[in-house]
Amino acid sequence: MSHIKFGTSGWRAILCEDFTLENVRVLTQAIADYLHAEGLADDGVVVGYDARFMGGDFARETCRILAGAGIKSYFCDRDTPTPVIAHELLRRKAAGAINFTASHNPYNYSGIKFSPAWGGPALPETTDDIENRANALQGKIVYKEIDLQKAEKEGLFEEIDPRPDYFQTLKGLIDFAKIAESGMTVAVNPLYGSGRGYLDRILEESGVKVVKINDHSDPYFGGKPPEPAAEYIQDFIGLVHSDDSIVLGLATDGDADRFGIIDSDGTYIEPNYILALLFDYMIRRKGLRGDAARSVATSQLIDAVARHHGVSVLETPVGFKFIGEYISEDKILIGGEESAGLTIKGHVPEKDGILACLLVAEMVAVEKKSLQELLADLYSRVGEIYTKRINIHLSPELEAALDGKFTNPPAAIGHRKIEKIIRIDGNKYLLDDGSWLLFRKSGTEPVVRLYAEAGTSAALAELIERGRNFILS
Repeated sequence: MSHIKFGTSGWRAILCEDFTLENVRVLTQAIADYLHAEGLADDGVVVGYDARFMGGDFARETCRILAGAGIKSYFCDRDTPTPVIAHELLRRKAAGAINFTASHNPYNYSGIKFSPAWGGPALPETTDDIENRANALQGKIVYKEIDLQKAEKEGLFEEIDPRPDYFQTLKGLIDFAKIAESGMTVAVNPLYGSGRGYLDRILEESGVKVVKINDHSDPYFGGKPPEPAAEYIQDFIGLVHSDDSIVLGLATDGDADRFGIIDSDGTYIEPNYILALLFDYMIRRKGLRGDAARSVATSQLIDAVARHHGVSVLETPVGFKFIGEYISEDKILIGGEESAGLTIKGHVPEKDGILACLLVAEMVAVEKKSLQELLADLYSRVGEIYTKRINIHLSPELEAALDGKFTNPPAAIGHRKIEKIIRIDGNKYLLDDGSWLLFRKSGTEPVVRLYAEAGTSAALAELIERGRNFILS
């Protein structure tokens, strides 16, 4: 049997290879054992799944194993967004949530994400415990199952609809009246994922005109990864560009925890810029105040906004669990990462692509400007910052030489002196002109992710090339 290993957001693997019913049973039993050991088993577990192949089947199997372990499951009645599952976990004060999702990964992947009682993605000390238990159990019959009809009669299984309560929370965070009063038409693209009937429905219920695309179930996700990045949503970009009535394009990924934003002219707006715009909007227009948290790979345009408003920024390793912890502890106003994750004070300590899209819609409605106009205005107040990420594929020789490069870094990158190195996640080189480079090795493939930021688009292009040459030379 395969080794179960949790990554930044749960355990993900290829269907029918490592992601099998048997491994699901073993991992579920490990989670059940963990909850019993922590004295939490009586509080029950929320169980949900995204729109992938066999998601509901895996989730029902988990409910049967949990029932066999004497733990009640609250089973979501359809494929459900990750932030909605997190919201229901907190609302019910359950012991945790088991969510079958591989988020934005291709169709042939599935995954299990465990969230503990505080509502965010489990921290390493929790996943390490569960991982060790699961791998020790492999190859043994360590679980028992109870039929769901019997489990229901015994009070160990309950089917639930978490959408109404989630919508009620959103109505306390978003000014839907302002969006509706603007008269805007919004395009919505759930990318065939579990966001169907969420972002579009709450906007329509609020009186907003919505144009929908890719809003039916397709476990192949149209033949592309369900990720709302520019290269995967060209049909959506084309729709917004070609329809003059559409003011804004809003997309969510496979489990609706990430967002993709298209301006009125069809321009894709990088998530880094959206995070900074929303941070500024929440302070300047909504009258809120507080610090921000961002991952080490996320644009420091957020830092410029924080300096402008006299607040601070907390830097975390990559992985939303670290940002979620700050939200859970009520330490920040907004938290985000460059891979299109965001949440805010008073909401779940988990990425919420639906919330992010709605905040952008509110911002555009209130400001009565395009996103590019808003970004130009922000630049005029805090200074221009441009950011980009690329993947660098490695040969076996380059991969073997990688550690040596980072152990003995150069004094400069081109003509820019390295002033400081941050190693909380990868190797981040802060340069003497305020620009920076971050190199992060993928944990699953021979790839280095290169992130760069500079004060002009030309300087950014040069810095990216310098970084590429550093790895490939």
